[in-house]
Amino acid sequence: MKYQTINLSEKLSKFNEHWSPKVIGEMNNYQFKLVKIAGDFVWHNHTDTDEVFIVIDGEMFIDFRDGQVKLSKGEMFIVPRGVEHKPFANKECHIMLVEPKGTINTGTADSNLTALNDVWV
Repeated sequence: MKYQTINLSEKLSKFNEHWSPKVIGEMNNYQFKLVKIAGDFVWHNHTDTDEVFIVIDGEMFIDFRDGQVKLSKGEMFIVPRGVEHKPFANKECHIMLVEPKGTINTGTADSNLTALNDVWV
């Protein structure tokens, strides 16, 4: 077996697009995804799973219908399944998502939106 670390900075340097999760690894049925975000995303929820946001660099916010949470570098937040939320960042922010394989980033939002998934870097 070949043992090799995954360098997050190296993986992040391989893409520039925002709101397009890139899979960097899998564990059991979960995927670890890197995402560069900037500006607003869409209101959505995930009916079948919680969603974990881990901020690697920068600062982001998650709006809820009844409040907001701010995340800074080194912080994480778990959005419970079924809770409608809208992530956004005023400046580019680098995050990691941990989700079950096959989870679409737009959740239950309009199916006409581009929802990229399972793209490896």
